[in-house]
Amino acid sequence: MTEEQIRTEDRVQYTITDGVADVRMVRVDKMNALDDAMFEALVTVGKEIAADTSVRAVVLSGEGRAFCSGLDFGRFEAMKKGVQRIIDEREPLGPAKVMGQQSPYVWTWMPVPVIAAVHGFAFGGGCQVAMGADIRIVHPDTKMSLMEAKWGLVPDMTGTQMIAGLVRRDIAKELVYTGRIVSGTEAAEIGLATRTSENPYEDAMALAKEIASKSPHSVRRAKELMELSGRVSLEEGFAAEQKAIRSLIGTPNQKEAVSAGMEKRDPVYADYTPVEGYDA
Repeated sequence: MTEEQIRTEDRVQYTITDGVADVRMVRVDKMNALDDAMFEALVTVGKEIAADTSVRAVVLSGEGRAFCSGLDFGRFEAMKKGVQRIIDEREPLGPAKVMGQQSPYVWTWMPVPVIAAVHGFAFGGGCQVAMGADIRIVHPDTKMSLMEAKWGLVPDMTGTQMIAGLVRRDIAKELVYTGRIVSGTEAAEIGLATRTSENPYEDAMALAKEIASKSPHSVRRAKELMELSGRVSLEEGFAAEQKAIRSLIGTPNQKEAVSAGMEKRDPVYADYTPVEGYDA
């Protein structure tokens, strides 16, 4: 089977259960290395899930020994010949205009929270895919690195822009300049990971289910606001808060939240529906 014939499900598979999308990279024989087909599959699957209004949270993980070992060695051979399709411009996804940037950014762009369950290795592009998630739960022994410096490159899959919002700027520079490998434990200590777990996938699924139990309208608004935080002026951020709260008060799911709280029962929320005057 040629690369052009590879199907999305040969690289990334997903199921949706009770509002939680369980997304898995499944190129096990290559430790989920990023070839052109994997890049395409991540973007395609991300867009499919984003369009499904029944989805309330996403867990992103890798099958086998690693979350994602980084760029496929075949891509390095292509670079030597001056061929690198992942930097060719395509239809934009928000600010991301090339495939290499869209494969991590699609999870940031996703309207619902995304939790990366990281184990084994998350090197180079694999680390950047994990950084595209809202939350990263990692095994203590995980090895993470923005190791592009080893290959005479820079992190170009949104990495240089996203890492500065996760770790201290000087630490971010050290990691980018050197490609140093950090453990899952250190990653959590410096902010590259949210927290460690002996069972990242199980804990990520538990967190996703908790998020999915909340009003999908309020969770989506919260993600929108958190993505603006620190990236726009306070005036714009405050205005966005007010627009969001006005779109929520008095809606069916917000009323259900109040009723359930007053009646001391679990709320039952309807799936997300676009709000007139709010959603484009």
